[in-house]
Amino acid sequence: MTAVRFIVAFGIVSALMDMVYEGARSVTGPYLGALGASAVLVSVVTGAGEAVALVLRLLFGRLADRPALRWSLAISGYALTALSVPLLGISNALWIACLLVLAERLGKAVRSPAKDTMLAEAGSSLGQGKAFALHEALDQVGALLGPLLVGAALALTGSYGPGFLLLAIPGLAAMLLLFWLKNKVPDPAAYETVPGQPPAEPATPQADARPGAPPAPPGRAAPLPRQYWIYAAFSSLTMFGYATFGLLSFHLVQAGLLPPALVPVLYAVAMGVDAVAALASGWLFDRVGLKVLVVLPVLAAAVPWLGFSNNTVLAVAGVLVWGAAMGVQESTMRAGVAGLAPAARRGSAYGMFTACYGLAWLAGSFLIGLLYEQSIPALAVTITGVQAVALVIFVVVRPHAGRP
Repeated sequence: MTAVRFIVAFGIVSALMDMVYEGARSVTGPYLGALGASAVLVSVVTGAGEAVALVLRLLFGRLADRPALRWSLAISGYALTALSVPLLGISNALWIACLLVLAERLGKAVRSPAKDTMLAEAGSSLGQGKAFALHEALDQVGALLGPLLVGAALALTGSYGPGFLLLAIPGLAAMLLLFWLKNKVPDPAAYETVPGQPPAEPATPQADARPGAPPAPPGRAAPLPRQYWIYAAFSSLTMFGYATFGLLSFHLVQAGLLPPALVPVLYAVAMGVDAVAALASGWLFDRVGLKVLVVLPVLAAAVPWLGFSNNTVLAVAGVLVWGAAMGVQESTMRAGVAGLAPAARRGSAYGMFTACYGLAWLAGSFLIGLLYEQSIPALAVTITGVQAVALVIFVVVRPHAGRP
């Protein structure tokens, strides 16, 4: 199988699984609210879910550095998500629903470093920006269809349960395709081997560390360079000041701006915006490098001013801006890690990177939830200030220095 076909096939797997977990995420806020959750609890649970999906990649990223474990991690992570979401359809207790939301996000933590590492290997000849953007665009097809399926079920039945149960079907299809893909491409690392040449040696510090740094002793992994850590700090600040869709959707329903059945439809539209933004930013990344991320703090700062307003048009516009920011964050930010980390440590680099901004997102979600209940203008001003600091780091300290 060619590298492009591998990326497309993995994109279809992700699209099917996105139907499952994005379908669930599209109604998580209103669903928890219907079970009695407050705005703070909705923000904390959804933020904690993102933190679980991101922080635990530190552990699973280290495991993903071992090529023999990558497929096992991917399969077990996808399986956990495929099981957790349908179980929401038979749960009526708030605490059980919260645990299942976290379990679904745990599945993403287990699979993502291994998946990203395999995609980076396949994208070595295609271009990292194009590879991740192509995968993200296919991914978002499922993110579009899943919420529409849940929205239709909610409109027809008036209950969240049937929609969650229907998501078991694409989950099963994704698992079957994933096993087929593993059999077709048991070792994606082969995509980084040039025909007729011996396999590439693991990256050494000379190529990735600061100029003049001494080489690492034999047998030791190359260190993560300074630019990588600056990039992680910038990314963490942007996510600290980034609201979750759970709280945005909670606001839409609680403020009476949209009926519950239309919330997943709006989420599906936001995922369409996400896909377009991912393709555009991925294309630009391959031409100008990390500089394309200058737009991310600007988009994130606009979200609270629009998304938490009491005007339906402005609130809907805020959700669409949120979707555009997610497209940039989910495609180009990942591609940036591939360019700043030594090839032999990509798994752990992805894990460390996502752990940093996952913890920041959790802390920010707690603060945003508290501010939402106290003063929405104060919330918007605070987020704008955080994103301004992130923009200063990006423009002045320049984590992309020395890169294209």
